Amino acid sequence: MYNFDKPVDRRGTGAYKYERMDRVFGRKDLQPMWVADMEFETPDFIIDALRKRLEHPVFGYPITPDDFAPTIVKWEKDRHGWDIREEWIDFVPGIVKGIGMAVRAMLEPGDKVVIQPPVYHPFRLVPQDCGHEVVFNPLIKQADGTYSMDLEGLDRILEQDKRCKMLVLCNPHNPAGIVWDKETLAKLADICFRHGVLVISDEIHCDMALFGHKHIPFASVSKEAEQNCITFAAPSKTFNIAGIVSSHAIVPNKEIRERFFGWMEACELNAPDIFAPMSTIAAFTKGEPWRQELVKYLENNVLAVEEFCRERLPQIKPLRPQASFLVWLDCSGLGLSQNDLVRLFVEKAHLGLNDGEMFGKEGVGYMRFNIGAPKAFVIEALEKLEKAIKA
Repeated sequence: MYNFDKPVDRRGTGAYKYERMDRVFGRKDLQPMWVADMEFETPDFIIDALRKRLEHPVFGYPITPDDFAPTIVKWEKDRHGWDIREEWIDFVPGIVKGIGMAVRAMLEPGDKVVIQPPVYHPFRLVPQDCGHEVVFNPLIKQADGTYSMDLEGLDRILEQDKRCKMLVLCNPHNPAGIVWDKETLAKLADICFRHGVLVISDEIHCDMALFGHKHIPFASVSKEAEQNCITFAAPSKTFNIAGIVSSHAIVPNKEIRERFFGWMEACELNAPDIFAPMSTIAAFTKGEPWRQELVKYLENNVLAVEEFCRERLPQIKPLRPQASFLVWLDCSGLGLSQNDLVRLFVEKAHLGLNDGEMFGKEGVGYMRFNIGAPKAFVIEALEKLEKAIKA
């Protein structure tokens, strides 16, 4: 029904992925496989909703539509089996911004934030830039290249350092694409609850679970989890509308909710623009067939990457993602320093990928590869890398 093979020319549209390559990589002649948006057209049902609103010539102050929260309630129930209430929900102008607002609203000076690297770099940068020390609880790399949480290590950290008051969880995980299982999440919830550490769960990749994996909302695993967290989610990754910036927070605990939502409301940070809520409503009411087709296409892209590396780039080991369109490439088999690895991709292969080290020192030897694109585009990138390695 939908054509994910169709190439889309995004140059000249103000796309960060294209227009900022010179600042990030020092050159413009790269094939961009970095910023986590996709090279697919935004689905027609979202564009139609926006187009219909554009037919009216007045763009005054909007309200949050009455069907915004009920639509999210139904989506969470239908997709993830999570029963939530409308009053638990509020609009957020982006999840990274939401994390920053949670840091500002929920922490006191001197409080520390725990993260689990290798992990999405704003988890470190946002608290640091807000004046808080970040404490590291690294994931454990298994022999097969996958990861697990170091929960015993986390318990020790929180026992020894009572200034740790927040943990930012990536669920599903970015960049490794892990769909955390219920047992792991429940143990994490218990540890954080016992130590009085608020969990911020970033679940933006939740609707793109791959290969039969099932996303489990952190707040759904136990009463301790439900009463000690702020969950952030959005349709923006799944439906390729990151530029519209429509996200939402879900907070079951009344005390936490009143403090966080009250802080946002005081600054009008929960006031959406005209287009964001209608995009969410269109995505969550009409988008399930599109989402299912997207997931199948992404799975085929992952399989294509695995086959190419197995047959033509054996030095590179892609970690199969359990969710999302990001592939964590283990490039340690090339035997290069991180600087030389980056130079290989940028200067020799003319590819723009995310440097693994940006996700923490645990990412040394890795590159993050965005395969949310037509298959031909992905294979083209791999062929450029193959040629550069051979040269």
